[in-house]
Formats: sequence, C-alpha cells, structure tokens
Amino acid sequence: MNFEQKIERKHTNSIKWDGHQLFKANPEALPLWVADMDFKTDEHIVEALTKLAKFGVYGYSFEPESYFEAVKGWMQRRHNWTIEREWIFSTPGVVSAVNACILALTKEGEAVLIQEPVYHPFKNSIQYNKRVPVINPLKLDGTQYTIDFEDFEHKIINEQVKLFILCSPHNPVGRVWLKEELKQMLDICLKHQVIVVSDEIHMDFVYEPNKHTVAVSLDDRYQAFVITLVAPSKSFNLATFKLSQLITSNKAFMEKIKHEYERLGLHGQNQFSIIASEMAYAHGDAYMDALVEALMTNIEWVKAFVATELPQIKVMDIEGTYLMWLDFKALNMKQKDLADFLMNQAKLWLNDGSMFGEGGEGFMRLNVATDLETLKQAFYQLRNTIDN
Repeated sequence: MNFEQKIERKHTNSIKWDGHQLFKANPEALPLWVADMDFKTDEHIVEALTKLAKFGVYGYSFEPESYFEAVKGWMQRRHNWTIEREWIFSTPGVVSAVNACILALTKEGEAVLIQEPVYHPFKNSIQYNKRVPVINPLKLDGTQYTIDFEDFEHKIINEQVKLFILCSPHNPVGRVWLKEELKQMLDICLKHQVIVVSDEIHMDFVYEPNKHTVAVSLDDRYQAFVITLVAPSKSFNLATFKLSQLITSNKAFMEKIKHEYERLGLHGQNQFSIIASEMAYAHGDAYMDALVEALMTNIEWVKAFVATELPQIKVMDIEGTYLMWLDFKALNMKQKDLADFLMNQAKLWLNDGSMFGEGGEGFMRLNVATDLETLKQAFYQLRNTIDN
C-alpha cells in the first residue's frame, strides 16, 4: 500500500495515459482526467487473480455464495447497510445499469431528472434511450453546492418526472449529501411516485467529518422505489473488470431489469471480475483506509498550493470522491479557450467542466488519485504557465 510510488502506466493501453490520439489530446499533456487511479490495487486481489491465471482453465462461471457474502459484509461493515443476497444483481458496470433501469422502468418520451453539473453519461443514457432529460441545477454558494428543493419538486410535478438519477457522493462537485438532504429528496420522490436510481459508486471515498449514508437505508418505505448502484471499480481501481452491483428489494424492478440484460444477451460474469470483486469486498478494509488517507494528503496539498500560488483559481469544497472541481472563471476565458490553454500551454489534461452540463462552464475536473510527485508537477506547470 505504497501510494507515493510513481507507477509508469504509459504503453499499457491505458485510456488515461495512452489515449491522447484516441481523444485528440496533446501528446505532451499530463493526464489527470478520467476517473481511474494510478495506484496498484490491494494485494489480496492481485494474489487471487494470479492464482486464477495460473490455473489455466477459463470456462463459463457464476458468482459463488462467498461473492454475495463479501458484498453484504462490506455494506454492513463500511456503511451500516444490511442487505439480502437476493437483492444483489451483478451488472457489467454502473453505466450499463443506469441504461437498463431507464429502459426497464420508463417509456420513450418520459422524463428523467438529473442534477447538473453531474456525471455526463447520465444525460447520455437518457437521450440515447429517447427519454427526456429534466435538469434540477445544483446551487453554488461560495465553494459548496446545495440542492434547490423547490425547483426539484416543481420540475417533478410540471415535467411529470418518472425517474430520478441521484449521484451520491456527487461527481463532479464533491458533495457528500447530508441525511436531511437525502431524506428531503426521497420524500418528494415518494410523494410523487418517482423511481430513484442512486449511483453510489464513490461511497468509499469520504473525508472526515463527512459520512456517506446509503440513501435507501434511511427509511424502510424507500425500499419500494429506490435502486442502489455500487461497485468496487473506483475503490480498488478495477475499472477494467467491468463488474458492478445493482441492489434492490423490489422484485418487480429486479425482474424487469434482468429482462433488459437477457434481451441483449448480457448474462454471465467474467470469472476474473468475480474473484477481484469478492477479494476487494472481503479483504479490502485496510487498503481502503490507507487509500483515503493518501488521497486526503493529496487534496490538502492542492488546496494549500492553490491558496498561496494560484489565487486565480477557486477550489470547491470536496467532501467525497477523488475528483476536485476547480473554478477558473477568474481567468476570464471562454470555455473553449480555457480548455485549449490548459491542454496546449499548461500541458494538463483535465475534464472540461462543460461536459457535465448546466453550471459546468468555467470549471475543470481534476483527478487527484495519483502519486504526489505527479500532482506537484501538474500544478507547477499550471502556475508557471499562468505566471508567464
């Protein structure tokens, strides 16, 4: 668990480090964009995968009971959430699960609500499936975002919203929603019979004194209409394995969602993915604790450096995730010019804030899940470029 070690990821077919040509990015730009980490995963996972690889037979596989017990154990230990084995359905990624929920539980032309700026595949999923995106914009108060509850309910009523995609913790703005905020949103959804798909993939990245609360766990009544999406892919840097968990006690929802996967012929999980996920959830506590501590060190360094060396940039409060939301509006650049300036002059590859929708103009998203040396290099480049 040496998170200070610099790991060379170039020439490994990494989207993050080798994807410059694919995404038409400056080949000299330092990549701090897409949400995967530059850290090695937990050794329990490596050992189990190595053992499986050496076995040499890779036939069809299924999830053993030990896998489901590991998922249940992690949710209980880390998040005080008690779930049942039959509530868990393995899916090939959270984004596919979002799409499956939209297809299974809404009809073409129906409205789906999101809170922008937010993870851009949400809107893509709504539009690809011929549903109507409805935006409840988050409100920015200084360096923290809040929810406009009046607009939230107004949009649900006026636009006849059928489904709400909740991002908790929120990507990219870094909020860890309070119990009161979650309860107010879900009570409104309960009142107006709105299905909630809660993407909680960043649930393990929360910094004290903040605490993640699984939305559905707040009230037994929420179990009837809330679907929770989780995965070890962010927490343990397992994105390549394409395995996540959809969790709901609503049997009717579950059958409809499973039908969407069957309709596409997407059934049966990768044996390596199953093993990696089970090891993460069963043995990853110490790794996760150390990782959060290392990320907090990186975050505090960025905040201190920006405060003293780059006062033109404003850092939004980050309560969760490893994605920092940076306000560049004081540079007085149009978004296109800002993106070009960072990519081709500062030689930094960040996520353009405009991709996250309404409220993203003037912002950039920074991935701090890398070694501190690389992070420092990035900000030295940025400071020197702005100074010059």
